[in-house]
Amino acid sequence: MKTKYDFSKARRGAVVAPAANKVRITIRLDQDIVDWFKSKVDKQGVGNYQTMLNEALRAHIAHHDESLEELLRKVVREEIEKAS
Repeated sequence: MKTKYDFSKARRGAVVAPAANKVRITIRLDQDIVDWFKSKVDKQGVGNYQTMLNEALRAHIAHHDESLEELLRKVVREEIEKAS
């Protein structure tokens, strides 16, 4: 090893650039939420808990505009289907 290194032209930042459609944010989530998503990834043996969080948020957004009546009908139909 050298005794001195020249860092005058060094740059600070991520080693790997993020994908173009990704945004880095800081968010505080409850530990049980993160643990739940991580456990699902562990059970599957593949994947990423952050990807699962993205998918869950997208699913919520997709159904957010759905009226309560439509949502209840959907849930009732699913439960009837499971019971039969």
